[in-house]
Amino acid sequence: MTLTKFIFFKFLGWSIEGSFDPSVKKSVVIVVPHTSWHDFYVGSFARRILKTEINFVAKRELFRPLFGWYFRWMGGAPLDRTPGQNKVEAIAEIFKKKEEFRLALAPEGTRKKVDAWKTGFYYIAVKANVPIIPVAFDYKTKTVFIHPAFYPEGNLKDDLPKLRDYFKGVVGKKPEYT
Repeated sequence: MTLTKFIFFKFLGWSIEGSFDPSVKKSVVIVVPHTSWHDFYVGSFARRILKTEINFVAKRELFRPLFGWYFRWMGGAPLDRTPGQNKVEAIAEIFKKKEEFRLALAPEGTRKKVDAWKTGFYYIAVKANVPIIPVAFDYKTKTVFIHPAFYPEGNLKDDLPKLRDYFKGVVGKKPEYT
């Protein structure tokens, strides 16, 4: 057993249910709920155990010399976040340039409790013509749930309730923010 598996399964007590379909090389991975910085290492352990490349976008300034190599190594892609930029279009362009790209996003847009998800993840998936993969970090059961790919039909009003159903009963690290 690798050190990563020992730490994740034995020491931390987590489990993983589901897996990423290896034939789906491009997707938007929505991770819900996002209530703590702990989600970063839970996700990092899970992706390493599953041997699946999971990516993220961050402000381009993080990719400058000194730390840029680390963010690229972790699966990051730089994004110009200056005002007036069409971020959905810019991220869809990243999908076009990559042979394999699974973009992890937290639809809440913050680690605090929200009443509604931000919808950029949905429009990115539609624009890039890729599925959405719902992933839940349930701290109550210490389980990472990886659900099958969801193919958006282009109607947010109809698709969003279906996506939210994947996360019913899931409890975040900070339950009060779930």
